[in-house]
Amino acid sequence: MQVPPEIVFRHMAPSPAVEANVRERIDKLARFHDRITSCRVVIEAPHRHKHKGRIYMIRIDLTVPGGEIVVGREGSSADHAHEDPYVAIRDAFDALRRQLEDYVRKHSGHRTKAHPTPLHGRVTRLFPDEGYGFIMSANGDEVYFHRNSVVEDGWKSIEVDVQVRFTQIEGEKGPHAHSVKPIS
Repeated sequence: MQVPPEIVFRHMAPSPAVEANVRERIDKLARFHDRITSCRVVIEAPHRHKHKGRIYMIRIDLTVPGGEIVVGREGSSADHAHEDPYVAIRDAFDALRRQLEDYVRKHSGHRTKAHPTPLHGRVTRLFPDEGYGFIMSANGDEVYFHRNSVVEDGWKSIEVDVQVRFTQIEGEKGPHAHSVKPIS
């Protein structure tokens, strides 16, 4: 982190234990995303009201290259769990972590897995009683397939010389066909 974390207490005395808890959570975030430039945490305890306890409000401003993530966890009168500052801090940092994960995913160039291009071939050998066969691919490779790799209950229509579309994956004993589909 380029700028040391700033922890501010409002309407309450600074607590070394609460501050240590916040610093520990900031360190965990910094290990997750090492390009955090600054972090400011405000812990506020509003004045005590007649009918409700002290509900802590937490605000976290996190700066990363190209953006800022802000979380404001304001306790409501219905959320009495936030009468405990540690619970309020936990909830705020959990929300911040989720937003930071979304930010990293969006800005990291993370893409979905590329699916293999379906190949075409012809069934050359078939052993229906044993539930397997072989496909001769367009490039001349013979590829094993099992009845369970035939999609949409297509096993019934598989015969020798039937044209099929499939994806090829490497198995323990060589290439085998996956997602085999007869071409009608």
